[in-house]
Amino acid sequence: MSGEAGSAAGRAGTTAISAEEHLAWILERIGSLAERELPLSEASGLVLARDAAALCDLPLWANSAMDGYALRAGDVRGADASRPVPLRVVGEVAAGSAENPAIGAGEAVRIMTGAPLPSDADAVIPVERTRGDADGDPWARAEVVVLAEIAAGANVRRRGEDTRAGDVLARAGETLSAARAAALAAAGVSRVAIRPRPRMAVLVTGSELRGPGEPLQRGQIPESNSTLIAGLLRENGVSADVLPVSRDDAAALHVQLGELSETYDVIVTTGGVGPGRHDIVRIAVADEPDVRAVRVAVRPGQPQCTGRLRGGAWIFALPGNPVSAAVSFELFVRPALRQLQGCREVERLRLPAVAAEGWRGAAGRLQVLPVRVVRGAAGLECRPAVDPRGVSHAVGSHGSSDGYALVGADRGDVAAGDIVDVVLVAS
Repeated sequence: MSGEAGSAAGRAGTTAISAEEHLAWILERIGSLAERELPLSEASGLVLARDAAALCDLPLWANSAMDGYALRAGDVRGADASRPVPLRVVGEVAAGSAENPAIGAGEAVRIMTGAPLPSDADAVIPVERTRGDADGDPWARAEVVVLAEIAAGANVRRRGEDTRAGDVLARAGETLSAARAAALAAAGVSRVAIRPRPRMAVLVTGSELRGPGEPLQRGQIPESNSTLIAGLLRENGVSADVLPVSRDDAAALHVQLGELSETYDVIVTTGGVGPGRHDIVRIAVADEPDVRAVRVAVRPGQPQCTGRLRGGAWIFALPGNPVSAAVSFELFVRPALRQLQGCREVERLRLPAVAAEGWRGAAGRLQVLPVRVVRGAAGLECRPAVDPRGVSHAVGSHGSSDGYALVGADRGDVAAGDIVDVVLVAS
């Protein structure tokens, strides 16, 4: 790997490679973070490193699905409003009770939802299908009148009908959602093996950048990429340390990256990755044997610089134009972070959408166009959120997009009514 990556480190001016090839190169090398075991209560939102199985049956015992009366179905066969059947009430079982009252012929027990079903009962009649005492209380004290027949097994949750002990409830590579965590907790699981979130640093470069509220002189612009990248990371469940803007000093940046590599798992930078004399990130990592600078056949986001630094951290050096940085994050950084966390699926689901209007394509390159997506009469519809002729710098209009249309390198222009693939990144 070192020879291939090293020879590529200064090769940003050679023939462009496909986005698929670049992502494959990353995913083949980045691996996954070491697994850890955590209490279930601390693991929500993390990715499971191993399958998690139920430790007990669900339900743990046969229990009532209704508030009503536990009885023997044969005792009320043929019952209806004109031929009600009286039963003697011999007890009550509430949720959480350990009581198991005996039920003989012609007898019933008051029972509440979730309460264990007495061993002698085989059905539960809802209280609404009975008549209680004459004082208007729907619950009978001594004798309940049953107004309908009921089949054996009705309104009873059988032990293990949902899950059996040993059933896998959450699989390796899946995110521990609230629903999965609740299922595991109900099945007696208290600890799970997960892969941690990566330790992240965000570093934007450019002597022209100024922070919020700082006065701007000619040639200077407000810095927004740290807000963009840190926000994208948060949207994907990862927090990051945002570092001060790096000025255009390649030697100082080289030293800084070496230091950061000993603390973080991943460093994301923006700016300074092109072939120019002042593209400091490309220059700063030029002697890193496992980092490569390439041109990717994608619009926007052609220059990319990616790989593992000597100190161990991965660096994703993205273009400085905001939309180029956002597209690069979506295509390359997000899948890599998901693989680091052991996710089974690393790329988003692509959905078909109808182009509500046509636009110029980018023949020979994958076009990733920010779009607004709406639900139309025939399904999803999309239209450009930015001017397709100038995407990379359009940070203002990019903010109104819901996702990206992905137009293959062999396709070219898109006409109104064409079907295109979209990925949704905002709801």
